[in-house]
Order: sequence, then structure tokens, then C-alpha cells
Amino acid sequence: MSVHLQRQIERLKKDVVSLCALAEEQVQMAVRALLNRDEEMARRVERRDMEIDQREVEIEEECLKTLALHQPVAGDLRFIVSALKINNDLERIGDMAANIARKAVTLATLPPLDIPFDLQGMADKTQTMLRDSLDAMVNSNPALANSVCARDDEVDRMKHEIRAKAEALIRQDARHLTAMLNLLAVSRNLERIADHATNIAEDVVYMIDGEIVRHRGDSYYSNQGG
Repeated sequence: MSVHLQRQIERLKKDVVSLCALAEEQVQMAVRALLNRDEEMARRVERRDMEIDQREVEIEEECLKTLALHQPVAGDLRFIVSALKINNDLERIGDMAANIARKAVTLATLPPLDIPFDLQGMADKTQTMLRDSLDAMVNSNPALANSVCARDDEVDRMKHEIRAKAEALIRQDARHLTAMLNLLAVSRNLERIADHATNIAEDVVYMIDGEIVRHRGDSYYSNQGG
């Protein structure tokens, strides 16, 4: 690897890790704002979404410039291709966090309601998946990445359970319609964040091992002990 390419890849790594930290923090703040009915924190998440968008554009430009100028091969090429895809997933995670924050603002204006399902548990599992996918990338840990992929179905199941309980509550008392619809939207955004965390984990496996894993079935991850 040329010295110039090595420096460029190190710079890209730092930029992607920085965006990882920002995206993860946005999700944490959005969930906290929702559960604590903190309208100001929610609005702060919304405002910071533009920063993620700008960083995503800058990283994409750097990746494309590196490909054009240095024509990397093998592991260097896999890293840049993976960085492009992870960069896009991080931007989408930022969008999902902003969506949750907008719902948090709406819910903060409604009368307090005891949430009749485990939204906190779903949020915790989603955030753990995201954190582990980012840790797998930073630490080049394909085993951790595979374990993230294995957990995606659990978050999907929780979303379906939340939907069933929310719909039942709406049928019992239509006064809860607005709150339940907003909470359902939050659960959908959490599920999408888990999906993007899974995408990142799959790209980490490709980046490290050169193996495309996105079409593997559940049985594979079960056999991996995930």
C-alpha cells in the first residue's frame, strides 16, 4: 500500500468512527427524550440530523476520491466499499433517530400514559445491536458482527407484539389512538435501526473476511451460537 493510500484510509476510518459515535448518540438521545417526555432533547436531536447528513456526504466524496486516485485492491478495496455502505446506513440511522424525536415531541404534548408494552426493552435491544455492530467494525470482530445478525429476528418479533397490543388498546379506548399511533411509529423506526445495524454487521464481515453474508438464513446464525 502506498503511503498516500494508507493515510487516506486511516483518515476515512477516523471519519467513519466519528459518524458512528454521532449516530449512536442520536439514537440514545431520541429514545431518552421519548421515555422521559423531554421535548427540548427531542428537538436537539432533530436539529443535529443535518450534521449527520453533511458528514455522510463528505465521507462519500472521500471514498469516491480514494477509489479514483489510488485504485485500491484486495482488503483496501473491501474497506472502502464497506465504508461507503456503512456510511449510508449511518445516515439512515440518523434519519430514524430524528423520526423518533419528532414522535417524542408529539407525545410530550399529550397527557402522560403508561406504555402498555415493552418499548423500553425493544429500544435497549436495538441500541445494543447498533453498539455491537459499531464495536465489531472498530475492533475488526466478525464474530461479534455475526451475533448482531442473529439478533435481528428478536427485534422484529418485539415489533409485532407491540403492534398487536397497541391495536388492542385502540379498540378498547379510542382516546388512546394518537398516542398509540405515535408509539407504533417509534417501534417501526426502532426496527429499521436494527435492520441498519444488521446491514453494518454484514458489511463488517465482508470487510474483514471478504465473505458476503446478507442472504444467509436463520439456521446459519443459530449454528454460530448467536
